[in-house]
Amino acid sequence: MCLILVAWRVHPEYPLVVAANRDEFFARPTAPAVFWNDAPQVLAGRDLEAGGTWMGVTRAGRFAALTNYRDPAQNRSGAPSRGALVTDFLLGDEAPQAYLERIAARGSRCNGYNLLVSDGESLWWSSNMGGKSRPLAPGVYGVSNHLLDTPWPKVGAGKTALASALERLPYDHALFELLQDDGIHPDEHLPQTGVPLDWERLLSSAFVKSPDYGTRSSTVLCMGRDDSVSFDEQTWLPGAQRGMRRRYRFTMVRCGMPASMNSGPSSTKPKRR
Repeated sequence: MCLILVAWRVHPEYPLVVAANRDEFFARPTAPAVFWNDAPQVLAGRDLEAGGTWMGVTRAGRFAALTNYRDPAQNRSGAPSRGALVTDFLLGDEAPQAYLERIAARGSRCNGYNLLVSDGESLWWSSNMGGKSRPLAPGVYGVSNHLLDTPWPKVGAGKTALASALERLPYDHALFELLQDDGIHPDEHLPQTGVPLDWERLLSSAFVKSPDYGTRSSTVLCMGRDDSVSFDEQTWLPGAQRGMRRRYRFTMVRCGMPASMNSGPSSTKPKRR
């Protein structure tokens, strides 16, 4: 992902609300969000090049998401897949703190990342680019391609928009609307991350548009106090054209009880944005 906005224990009915955009080259092969055949408890998209994922949730209420840390000078070819860190948390049953402690050495061999993990009881943030892994107190958070809550323009604007959108839940229209903000921020507010200025401008918007690279998917996740889960993914095609919209609704597994059967996707046809 290149922008993750999270409201943790802010809304009285939805302890976890996530609105996130994944930006990537359109040529990179990707599978949309589904319950995986080889791990039926996991709902996530899949990077078909490296095999991991950028964001997912499980029937038991585990959640994980990741952004890359943008610093081309520090990228190493042949580094382990960062997406595997998300996958491994979703497949396991460790508490967030224990998981992050266990993977610390492995994570240090990856290129830069931010990782958010939750088991429903706590939400933790970790990065291999500085700072200590820590649990997050109730609040609204944002992370792009630097550290958590780094005040990049789109992070600050996104957090403000998310806080406002929470007043309109359970309707997700406001959450998708904030993810489609394609406004380019002024040069004087842009970070300097080691990419050319034209790329800093392009990447400054929440919704990134260019012929070869841009926002590939927008995802809204709401986990309810009643154990309900809604997971909506809107895919995007080159030129900011809408792809398929997938909607999942299910009830989290508790004490060995089966999940609701109403967990398959419904899809809508692509429309022009």
